[in-house]
Amino acid sequence: MPNCKTIAICNQKGGTGKTTTTVNLGIGLAKQGKKVLLVDADPQGDLTTCLGWKDNDSLPTTITTKLSEIMREENGNPHFGILHHEENVDLLPANLELSAMEMMLVTTMSRETVLRTYLNKVKNDYEYILIDCMPSLGMVTLNALAAADSVIIPVQAQYLPAKGMTQLMQTIGKVKQHINPNLKIDGILLNIVDNRTNLAKSTADALRKNYGSVIKIYHSAIPMAVKAAEVASKGVSIYKYEPNSPAAKAYAELTKEVLADGRKKERLHSADAR
Repeated sequence: MPNCKTIAICNQKGGTGKTTTTVNLGIGLAKQGKKVLLVDADPQGDLTTCLGWKDNDSLPTTITTKLSEIMREENGNPHFGILHHEENVDLLPANLELSAMEMMLVTTMSRETVLRTYLNKVKNDYEYILIDCMPSLGMVTLNALAAADSVIIPVQAQYLPAKGMTQLMQTIGKVKQHINPNLKIDGILLNIVDNRTNLAKSTADALRKNYGSVIKIYHSAIPMAVKAAEVASKGVSIYKYEPNSPAAKAYAELTKEVLADGRKKERLHSADAR
């Protein structure tokens, strides 16, 4: 499938809802008929666990296997070990083995582009690839940013993330300058929003004031919900676990925004080509 779009779900701060966003946006896209691959790029393997593979340390093939094959220039079957989830998304899983990859990548040729080299071997089978990044800006996350067309930044709407956002923006800027000139920020997603508090509103207002002129802030804000937290242990998406919940509706709206952005980009691309 030409025009596969690769999106890194990234924020170096933990607890911003990256994994939940990856699961529910990915399955939301699949519900709209898109072919989707989810990539777990976090040694904690939360994405893998969330999708129902609880004993991820016993998985014989993971993202570590694939990166190692690229680094050793082996021609393994790139599709071998990709898991299929009942809600029509594929998963490249991860486990603790990935933590050793940070050190191995440091001494590797073209170290920032190992993941991109691998994804290029499978991307023709997908329309969207979503990468769940770890909460740090190390080598594996740099690989995710080098492989991505764009970034979605989930932000917890309970505190002002100005300092962390500045660091993330600088890193994205450096990746864009040195490794991946076409990298774009699709938008900031307000996540875990407690609509009962003034703090959530003031955080949203501050983000719009500081970044809204240069970065899109998604209209869809994901409400804080016990069900959204519970769903992580069930191995399914919010759509399957609690389809009529405010969180499910918010993720469905986010999916529509992401698809609309994709269509807009396609129109611009075809206009440029004329």
